[in-house]
Amino acid sequence: MSKVSRAGATAAPSRPWAVVLVVVCAQMLIWLDTSILNVAVTTLADPSKGLGATPAELEWVASAYTLVFAGTLFAGGALADRFGPRTTLLAGLALFGAASGAGAFAGNPAWLIVARAFMGAGSALLMPATLSIIVRSTPEEKRTRAIAIWSSSSGLGVAVGPVAGGALLSHFWWGSVFLVNVPIVALCLAGVVAVVPELGGSRRQVLDLPGLALSVLGLGGLVYGVIELGNRETWYGPHVLLPLLLGGALLAAFVAGQRRSPAPSLDLRLFRQPGFTAGSLVLLLAFMALAGHLFYAAFYLQGPCGLSPARAGTVMIAAAIGIVLGSQASPAMSRQLSARWTVAAGMLATGATYLAYLWFDERTPVPAIAALLWVQGFGMGLIGTPVTAVMMSGVPQRLAGAGSAVNSVTRQVGGTLGVAMAGSILSGVYRERMAGAPLPGGSRELPPGAEEQARTSAEAARSLAHSLRLPQLAETADRAFLDAMYAATLWTAVLALIGFVVSVVGLRIRGARSQNLHEEPEKPREARDGHVEPA
Repeated sequence: MSKVSRAGATAAPSRPWAVVLVVVCAQMLIWLDTSILNVAVTTLADPSKGLGATPAELEWVASAYTLVFAGTLFAGGALADRFGPRTTLLAGLALFGAASGAGAFAGNPAWLIVARAFMGAGSALLMPATLSIIVRSTPEEKRTRAIAIWSSSSGLGVAVGPVAGGALLSHFWWGSVFLVNVPIVALCLAGVVAVVPELGGSRRQVLDLPGLALSVLGLGGLVYGVIELGNRETWYGPHVLLPLLLGGALLAAFVAGQRRSPAPSLDLRLFRQPGFTAGSLVLLLAFMALAGHLFYAAFYLQGPCGLSPARAGTVMIAAAIGIVLGSQASPAMSRQLSARWTVAAGMLATGATYLAYLWFDERTPVPAIAALLWVQGFGMGLIGTPVTAVMMSGVPQRLAGAGSAVNSVTRQVGGTLGVAMAGSILSGVYRERMAGAPLPGGSRELPPGAEEQARTSAEAARSLAHSLRLPQLAETADRAFLDAMYAATLWTAVLALIGFVVSVVGLRIRGARSQNLHEEPEKPREARDGHVEPA
């Protein structure tokens, strides 16, 4: 274990790659859980096999996690800077494991939503600590490669999650997809205790509780309003506009308070660096598009395509392999093309794959879907590592936790808004198409309430069609779902295109230096044309 200096800095550990391995395994838990949920959504929506969750409840199962995650990441970064990332990582793992066990035995969607929220709080302690440990404990000559491995942990999680989730759902009840986190958490805890060094914290850092409350409530208002947008007949009703306006006002108050706070949760001085600001926006847009796409892609594979959870998980391995390969290829591409053009290529590739879904239907060959998922994953892999390197290149080590938290929070805020928006589009367009479509059998032959149930979601319609032996009803629901998916995929493609423009314009940094970030003079590494050279 490393020695800690009186200033709180820690020398590089004697086994840096062992530290990276343990930290990546802990980080992978976040992506493992998210990708497992993508496979389990249709089972959770099934009234007989799952909890009979409505589309809005499913959005909250996903959004409760990412909402609390995003809202408390600033606090997680502050705690990592104050008490040291190792301590924060241990606390995050323990909370994540306990909440996973509670969620596995949820008796209704509300219980599961609460458990997912606590899992998000655990992840908020976990994620900024992992990147802070890598930045602070890895020698400079190995740091770029270590960040690439850290970024590729998302690919590993996405790879393992769908396959594990599909296998578990094929043999066990739905709660097993959450219970599987518990033994993994136990192994990670043992690894952190064994090899991760005690990295000193700054005891001057205090927790900004008012700022934390404003950020969580503000994001909650925005997400609630976006979700209600797809569940209401009109977008201008008070159930939609009030939470949107209130959420926006609270977030504006949060930003204003951070500017005056002596110990801000979000250190706005970080955004004085153009590369940090542009990188944050690129990550936000990329993860909005990706999370929204994965949300409707899971329903597409197990709905119109008719794949089982296990087969759907196997198909999604292609995206995971692409993310891993893209993450490993991105440092070399950045050296050849610069980070700016590497990220731009990734945004363009993902945007093209989203657009391709406009030509997908229930007859699309599965190998073609898998090939497109691979391209999409490779594009996402090209984005994460260079953007993270550009963002963190000018951040002083004493603010590594805060910088890591911003890097992480943009991903999670993007994921939260992406799922909420995609879910709203799916729900709204599906209901509109089903309202104008005559249902097979007609209201006279359908049981009371069945017509309304069929128009709630495609999953409910298919379950009803199976019980009533009306295959035409399932076909009608599939056609309505495909129309909704086409609308959602246009939206994700537009986000990727905007991200492409931002990466080309915003990541063009020449001699960018951090400004007023340090209490004492400190010369950060330079980022030329968005390209961070290894030391």
